[in-house]
Amino acid sequence: MTYRGRVRNGVIVLDQPGILPEGAEVEVLRKAVHSPEESSENGSGPTWAEVFADITGKAEGLPPDLSRNHDHYVHGAPRQ
Repeated sequence: MTYRGRVRNGVIVLDQPGILPEGAEVEVLRKAVHSPEESSENGSGPTWAEVFADITGKAEGLPPDLSRNHDHYVHGAPRQ
């Protein structure tokens, strides 16, 4: 059976009343909570820039006109 609760003043307080026999062994699992430092300004997690920061950079070995002639390189359309 699963009971949910919160810590208040260092004591776990159950959300719903639960009757547990005295001396019952229990296991407490802490839910993952992100600190404000780990979250973006809106609190929903890291930004895409933060997620991809380690791979952000300049691609190598691509044609210099790739952005202009993407359809040519991908689909064989005439160059612009």
